Amino acid sequence: MNYLCPSILAADFWELGRQVEIVERAGAPYLHIDVMDGIFVPSISFGMPVLASVRKRSGLFMDVHMMVADPERYIEELIHLGADGITIHVEACERIPETLTKIRELGAKTGIAINPETPVSAVLPYMELVDMVLVMTVRPGFGGQKYIIECADKIKEVRRIIDQSYPDVKLEIDGGVTLDNLEMNLAAGANVIVTGSAVFQGDIEANVGEFLKRM
Repeated sequence: MNYLCPSILAADFWELGRQVEIVERAGAPYLHIDVMDGIFVPSISFGMPVLASVRKRSGLFMDVHMMVADPERYIEELIHLGADGITIHVEACERIPETLTKIRELGAKTGIAINPETPVSAVLPYMELVDMVLVMTVRPGFGGQKYIIECADKIKEVRRIIDQSYPDVKLEIDGGVTLDNLEMNLAAGANVIVTGSAVFQGDIEANVGEFLKRM
């Protein structure tokens, strides 16, 4: 099964509540929430107050992507505020097994992310501890970037590993995904599709509907 995961990084924050309601009404099952700290990535985005506010009004699966150094500092509070899943970066966490175990113990789904330049082998030690692998298809930190085509091979490689040994693990991609390259990414093996601008620019309901129709 494939899942659409609109990223609110591309939303209009003046209209955030209304736009999340549109996404949910249109049938998207997930909502992607990028937490950036200005250290691991250059940008600073949003954090606990935004998650808490959205959680109060939405029943969507809150897919929290931690683009922060030492993410273990925030795990407990994020889950308390409503995160359903938390993905940490292999490049940003020094205590990966302990952090993933804590996420699971607190009742949330676990994810491990790799940047475009990071080899797939970096996630292999943690596959038993994760519910999802996130392959970044742009360099993390900014929305609206162009998809890095070389990442398609990495998606295929992760898919082979999952199919061989970890069939319950989802494969998420994030960055530059549009309707034009959706089919290619699904064929490569991605089944959780994060997209921001392609949903939130223009007619949100129609955009979500078109993605779901093609998935």
